Amino acid sequence: MAGTILEPGQIEAAANKPPFLNLPPHDLFAQRSERLNRLAQDHPLADYLHLLAAICQAQQQVLDNPPGTAPVDEHRTQQCLKHDLPPLAADTLVRDDAWLPLLDAWLEAFTVPDKPSVAAVIDQLRHADSGQRKAWAVALVSGQYDSLPPALVPFLGAALQLAWSHWLLQLDLSAMREREDQTLCPCCGAPPMAGIIRHRGQLNGLRYLVCSLCACEWHYVRLKCSHCRSTRKLDYLHFEGSPQGVKAEVCPDCNGYLKQLYLELAPDGESLSADLATLDLDLLLAEQGFQRQAPNLLLAPGGDA
Repeated sequence: MAGTILEPGQIEAAANKPPFLNLPPHDLFAQRSERLNRLAQDHPLADYLHLLAAICQAQQQVLDNPPGTAPVDEHRTQQCLKHDLPPLAADTLVRDDAWLPLLDAWLEAFTVPDKPSVAAVIDQLRHADSGQRKAWAVALVSGQYDSLPPALVPFLGAALQLAWSHWLLQLDLSAMREREDQTLCPCCGAPPMAGIIRHRGQLNGLRYLVCSLCACEWHYVRLKCSHCRSTRKLDYLHFEGSPQGVKAEVCPDCNGYLKQLYLELAPDGESLSADLATLDLDLLLAEQGFQRQAPNLLLAPGGDA
């Protein structure tokens, strides 16, 4: 049976079954930018969060006025849906040239701050040839961070997020079938960045995983590890009184964790910005021997921009 697809801002679900997918809103990156700027106030990583807010603002500018690119291949999309394959498979499309015009458009939209290290990275990305850009992108989406300069990650990651969200919002996914234990994004095959616990109406209490690449959200049952699928007792760790509404779901079997954003605790929260504003929680968990399983494409492991 086909899963129900939610268009941005709509809640349309059968009375006895939650919607499988939530598509990102068309102002996704503007929301992230605004939230990052707010979270930067009195934050120890304020400069970093403001830089990421500028990155997201440039993403929104291009999403609102994208360059001319080839449309999504409708035949390919339908064949992927027919065979339960992600129609925007990142491991395939990242090797094509289709996303490169969106990278160039993002580079034009981004206002480079008066920071030599950032200017140098942007210049490196701007002047790299298509083969080098694609090689870096393949490494990034496959989690091979040692194969690209760490400082490139948030800027290249922003362009990839922009391209996949742009394509996602063009797709008709009404034929997509829901599958149990969907630990990777059903639209692009990328891993989740975080979980989000809804708190209103028919979605109250439901957990959705948020794609690290295209920003699609898909329903995944709670009390189950989204990495190894273990149902053994999970633990939930957080800093008392944290305004971001974030808790880390820690699995005793795989020793990994995934952050969860509880909208009941932070009604205006947004998953990517909440993740980046709670890096102190990652540091605490790393000290305790837990491993982060979820990539954030605006964050290079072990450091920032």
